[in-house]
Amino acid sequence: MNREEKALVIDALKNDFAQSQASFLVGVKGLSVAQVQTLRKGLRTKGGSLRIAKARLMKLAVDGLAGVDEMSPFFKEQVGLVFASTNVADVAKLLTEFAKANEVFRIVAGCVDARVISKDKVAVIATLPPREVLLAQVCGTLKAPMSSFVNVLNIQILRLLWTLQKVGEKKQ
Repeated sequence: MNREEKALVIDALKNDFAQSQASFLVGVKGLSVAQVQTLRKGLRTKGGSLRIAKARLMKLAVDGLAGVDEMSPFFKEQVGLVFASTNVADVAKLLTEFAKANEVFRIVAGCVDARVISKDKVAVIATLPPREVLLAQVCGTLKAPMSSFVNVLNIQILRLLWTLQKVGEKKQ
């Protein structure tokens, strides 16, 4: 690789970091070409992408990026970067499932919202439900006090009606 090609790789990595919601550092040492292709295909369906480059070029790409530059100590051995552009939880779930299926594949670290996270926290992100389910849970939580208040008011009205009905029955 000459200097120009290295500069292009560094620029592409910086662009990927800027456009993605999260990035994950994964160990790819020992994976076959077929396994890497399977991983890339799965990531594309979930809105992610896998970039494999030299560790030195990755260090140069994250140099100066706020929050992401803390990942540079993890750039050792043969590692790849997985970028999640849309749904972070789905990409993290795919990576943890792939790591369970392939012993040589490992998750090293991650970076979500310019914060470096450990591989354990990546597993926690993988257990999160989809975005739509989380939004529905928030809406249900916001709605619960109002519906409880409406139910209490309805019960008071029903008690008044029952009392008036009993008084009406006694007068007859």
